[in-house]
Amino acid sequence: MTNTASTPATRSLAALEARLKQDLELLELPAKPWVPSRTHHDAPVRDVVVIGAGMCGLAATAKLVLTGIDNVVAYDAASAGLEGPWVTFARMETLRSPKSLHGPALGLPQLTFRAWFTAQWGNEAWQALDKIPKNQWMDYLVWYRNVLNLPVRNNVRMTRIEAVDDLIAIDLEGAETGRVLTRHLVLATGRSGLGGFAIPDFLQGIDRAYWAHSADEIDFAALKGKRVAVIGAGASSMDNAATALEAGAGSVDMLIRRKAMPRINKMTGIGSQGVVHGMHQLPDAWKWKFVDYTASTQTPPPRSSTLRVSRHPNARFFLDCGIKAVTQEEDLLIHTTQGDMRYDYLIAATGFTNTFTGRPEFASLAPHIRSWADGRYTPEMGPARTAMLEAPDLGPAFEFRERTPGACPMLSRIHCFNDAAMLTHGKVSGDIPAVSAGADRLVRGITASLFAGDVATHFASLIAYDVPELQGDEWTDSTPLLKQENAL
Repeated sequence: MTNTASTPATRSLAALEARLKQDLELLELPAKPWVPSRTHHDAPVRDVVVIGAGMCGLAATAKLVLTGIDNVVAYDAASAGLEGPWVTFARMETLRSPKSLHGPALGLPQLTFRAWFTAQWGNEAWQALDKIPKNQWMDYLVWYRNVLNLPVRNNVRMTRIEAVDDLIAIDLEGAETGRVLTRHLVLATGRSGLGGFAIPDFLQGIDRAYWAHSADEIDFAALKGKRVAVIGAGASSMDNAATALEAGAGSVDMLIRRKAMPRINKMTGIGSQGVVHGMHQLPDAWKWKFVDYTASTQTPPPRSSTLRVSRHPNARFFLDCGIKAVTQEEDLLIHTTQGDMRYDYLIAATGFTNTFTGRPEFASLAPHIRSWADGRYTPEMGPARTAMLEAPDLGPAFEFRERTPGACPMLSRIHCFNDAAMLTHGKVSGDIPAVSAGADRLVRGITASLFAGDVATHFASLIAYDVPELQGDEWTDSTPLLKQENAL
């Protein structure tokens, strides 16, 4: 059990864990291990390595283990309990998703956040809950990892990927060092996807003492009394602006390029199992059309996040305020379409990029990864948006495809289970609502590949299996009697 103190809440949580254990037993989960073990020059070989142990990495690892693929490990560079964005650079007060979503529960009711919450605080507290506090969501994910006894190793960073014969070799540093061999590699690297921060050109060359990306570690206490500018109108820009204001910033200006704030979250309006399971089956032109439209209309920040900023009298919103250049002096001189403005500090809520060249650990893969710009996109689909053109062109199990066939075969066994998969697969590998569906799709593909890779071994096992069902005493052979009757 994950809790030892004897209180009503922990006793209720222990009862939930007992029900979950019984459900797993009734469903015969985890399934019995079925993948033949393999070595390479006497070195052990993993069946799957997962990079990242945030929500998506945990869901993928859990689904693998439940499917009987138990020679798996997940590595995360963060310390235990700090994986993902929830208690690091996610600076909202609550999740944006409805509390009732199943999240990474993988179809198991006792594994849902609701079951975990009500076991400890009861149904009345559940009914009173509006949105899930982000720190509480992290507590749930820690419980999820522990109750399933998932094989996660923390404080380990992947530094290199390369092919070794028909295997994938990854180099590690940190709490574990050295080289690990694996048959499949899952990149559950979250919002940062494959390329890291998207940094505007006007910030190139500006001393990092004067600015930060919204996903950086930021010393907000140091901004007390300072003039702060925040670029953007999305959720993260509001969260960072509010955090700066609450830390005592002298003023915070929101510099928003758009002439009007987006107000409608379009994808929320069509959320359904059809979208979850049907989007990735659509023709490419329809995929592009959906993503292009939502990009053009943009997703508004939550009302609560926006009010969290605007309730401060020292917060200002500048719409139709594009940034032309930034000059570093004793402070920052920001040249905007509404004139020059001076600030002590700037926070760029400018998102992430999928240009694979920005991450040294992907250096060996970057030249070979096929993107939508490599022939999958055609002008008839719509505007050629750079962020969409850079998206990887993935296969049905989130596997990368080669830009030049035969140049990097291991790509077919490296799976992009992160936000960068959205254009090909829909929003099933980054957000809470459909992560279980994404994990199921991923693991079905890996399962099929592992089985096909060992098909000769499985066939040999079929031939070798010799446990008799019948013992020979279940019937009487009537052949001698028939011969006697025919003789008469």
